[in-house]
Amino acid sequence: MDKDAEKRIEELQITEQQLQGIYMEKQTLQIELNESLNAIEELKKAQGEVYKILGGVMLKSDKETLIKELEEKKKIIELRINSLDKQEKNFEEKMSKLRKEAQNSVK
Repeated sequence: MDKDAEKRIEELQITEQQLQGIYMEKQTLQIELNESLNAIEELKKAQGEVYKILGGVMLKSDKETLIKELEEKKKIIELRINSLDKQEKNFEEKMSKLRKEAQNSVK
């Protein structure tokens, strides 16, 4: 195998590792998003006093304030997921290109 093919294969492996990192981060964000959505729904149903945990301490809080904070957190997570989607697409395109180049170098 020539050096060009080896270089393409090495670059492909690095790109695959980067893509795996994106998948893991995206999965973590999806879990966070689901937790935020569930918390918002529960807060909307809640009657009476509500609390939030801050640094291991439970504090009494205002229901509307908590909902606003969770909505903001949800928006930020969604933006990050959208950004990761774009990165994922770019890496997949790059991998496809590198695979073709590596196959052509081997032939």
